[in-house]
Amino acid sequence: MTPEDRFPGPEHPDSGPRHQPDLDVLPFGTYYEPEPAGYAEAAYESETYSGYGGARYLEQHWPAVGHPQNAGHPHDPGHPHDAGHPQANGHPHAGHPQAAQTEHGGYEPTLTDRPSTAHQSDDPPTIELGPPLPELPYHPYPAPAPNEPPGPLYVVGDVHGYLDELLAELRHQGLIDADGHWSAGRSRIWFLGDFTDRGPDGIGVIDLVMQLAAEAAAAGGYCRALMGNHELLFLGAARYGDEPVQSTAGTASFLAAWRLNGGQQHDLDRLETHHISWLSRLPAIALEEGHLLLHSDTTAYLEYGDSIAAVNDAVHDLLADEGVDQWWDCFRRFTKRFAFRGDAGPTAAHELLDTFGGIRIVHGHSPIPYLTGAVHADDGAPPHIPGPYVYADELAVAMDGGVTMEGRLLVARLPI
Repeated sequence: MTPEDRFPGPEHPDSGPRHQPDLDVLPFGTYYEPEPAGYAEAAYESETYSGYGGARYLEQHWPAVGHPQNAGHPHDPGHPHDAGHPQANGHPHAGHPQAAQTEHGGYEPTLTDRPSTAHQSDDPPTIELGPPLPELPYHPYPAPAPNEPPGPLYVVGDVHGYLDELLAELRHQGLIDADGHWSAGRSRIWFLGDFTDRGPDGIGVIDLVMQLAAEAAAAGGYCRALMGNHELLFLGAARYGDEPVQSTAGTASFLAAWRLNGGQQHDLDRLETHHISWLSRLPAIALEEGHLLLHSDTTAYLEYGDSIAAVNDAVHDLLADEGVDQWWDCFRRFTKRFAFRGDAGPTAAHELLDTFGGIRIVHGHSPIPYLTGAVHADDGAPPHIPGPYVYADELAVAMDGGVTMEGRLLVARLPI
């Protein structure tokens, strides 16, 4: 089990009652596949083709494209900063609530192709950021014309309270302007959940997503979000506090589990009724342009219904009417992970796709360094995360870049 989600109980982190092999320590091998048609030799030989079980990074398999207004940007669309960019000296630690909130860019980790399968027993360190991004030219997105087709489709991985990093990545993609307002016209964005915990400003992240949802709708696009397991945990802590829940390891509570999993008291103190109402209505699952969007890489969604509408209704009904033990059970199910990893992974992915539709699963929840085994290099360098991770016979795309463990906060445009 990764240290990313911990709570009392010996339950296994893999997905649901369907048998999955024990893959907590994933064997990791580097190899090169036959060159795919249409790819240059340089891309074929790239280190980002290193992986396990045929997995690749999305930026190699589906060349990342920035917002149409950003064509010709000098940076690689998949890399917000030049590789090897030095970190700022003396920058406040981004994970500390008392750190100064400054406007800065994202982080490009040191390259390494020597991953380790070692897991940490404590929460991984949060990232330190490099110098600010250079100011990008801003061109307002034109108003939609009648019968104009939908705009490009983006997904955002786990944010976990890292508001400044989120602003930098959205700005880099041309989705917001320098003041943090929607600038992407009819573009569509789905956040894959986990807005709070571990990082310095979870409520600030929620406020931003709510603001962008209103602004995008006014521009003819949309900004939507899924419910992650940390939304269930955060809402449970606010609603039930220290009320005991039935756990196979004995008595626990939502509040205790929330604190153990990086809950920040200042987020709970700032939680208001409109936040609770908005979070409680988030869907658990969605389908966009053939992409089945989930927060968690688990088959537990199948236990709540045989259609997207049925699953979302079941979760909403549970949050509205059921008691603490049913809420806890839902949280536990959606905290399971690694269903699509290893030899059984494609079968589990097909099970979801055959039931809910779509040709590919896009999920957050499990950080890419844990999926690949590249948690830390032998020299202590942070994991290299070139972009989203494609695996399970290309049926699954992982979007949690491990921002809480010196990785990246990922924003990616999906092919449609």
